[in-house]
Amino acid sequence: MKIKDGFILRSICGEFIVVGEGLAQVNFNKMLSLNESAAYLWKEVEGKTFTQEDLVQLLLDKYEVSKEQAAADVEKLTATWVQEGVVEA
Repeated sequence: MKIKDGFILRSICGEFIVVGEGLAQVNFNKMLSLNESAAYLWKEVEGKTFTQEDLVQLLLDKYEVSKEQAAADVEKLTATWVQEGVVEA
């Protein structure tokens, strides 16, 4: 996977929001809000090719969480990213 060009993470009033730069990415009907751990993952893989396993390892390295919980969270998160069109599978 890779984050598509033109999408960036911004911190707006204490919230992490993924926004599109350029007209091709603009959809004013939706905004993608990320929690702190999802924003951490985004920042770590921005500009890189990554796998779900890479994201799981990043969570395990930073947070006290079981591998099973990290894997479940990553699966849900990446499904959302793909559905919203911000990553290339």
